[in-house]
Amino acid sequence: MNNTDFTNISIVASDLDGTLLAPDHQLSAFTKQTLKQLNEQGFTFIFATGRHHVDVSYIKDTVGIPAYMITSNGARVHDIDGNLMYSQNVNAEYVQGVVDIMRQDPDIIIHMYQDEQWWVNQADEQLLAFSQSSGFAFSLFDDSNAPKENIAKLFFTHKDHEHLAQFEAQLNSQFADKLNVAFSTPWCLEVMQGNVSKGHALQAVANSLNKQLTNCIAFGDGMNDAEMLSMAGMGKVMQTAHPKVKAALPNHEVIGSHEDDAVAHYLLKHLLI
Repeated sequence: MNNTDFTNISIVASDLDGTLLAPDHQLSAFTKQTLKQLNEQGFTFIFATGRHHVDVSYIKDTVGIPAYMITSNGARVHDIDGNLMYSQNVNAEYVQGVVDIMRQDPDIIIHMYQDEQWWVNQADEQLLAFSQSSGFAFSLFDDSNAPKENIAKLFFTHKDHEHLAQFEAQLNSQFADKLNVAFSTPWCLEVMQGNVSKGHALQAVANSLNKQLTNCIAFGDGMNDAEMLSMAGMGKVMQTAHPKVKAALPNHEVIGSHEDDAVAHYLLKHLLI
């Protein structure tokens, strides 16, 4: 991954939180301007995130460029017009079993994305604040009888990474290769269908454009970015990435921090004319 020939790159994919977004979870004016320049110079841009597509649509609209959206860690892909072009759900027969493992601890908040819906088993002040700022509101569900159909992903939040990591081991032990279990941040553990990842979704977008993964450069900071960063022709790791990410991708270039608009600066230096 030390290739420095950028002439083949025509697709740019970036994670959002901890990567493209500033610490306030917004796009800086400098990053917005850089994305507009990318579009003007003919590059295809992809938002690649664990967020829900309703949430990402709002972020996309603030930039005002046509862009693909890989959301729910690759379980959903929308084209530049917002049309759903790819969808992979968690097998309905696994959903309650996953929820049952996680609801052992009442301090862990259980979330699910189901088509246009965001479900949680309990609300807290931080969730309420996020919901108000994004406009994407959650609804409560009964964790003893969870919705099972059309679930893009389940995810679990807790302030202690090591505590969540114990549940990661339980989930991997029980569901083996059936589910893809990965941390998006140290405090957020995510579960998708086994063949779902941002990397496989990136492949779907590239195929639709008659391009190859070698034509892609990708940026990320979480373990849920690992497949995308390893599958893309170039994969760049944020300086602030979790040590597990850097250990998993030892040969990938590490760039700066999202605090300093590192992705936009990298694109400006290496891709833009």
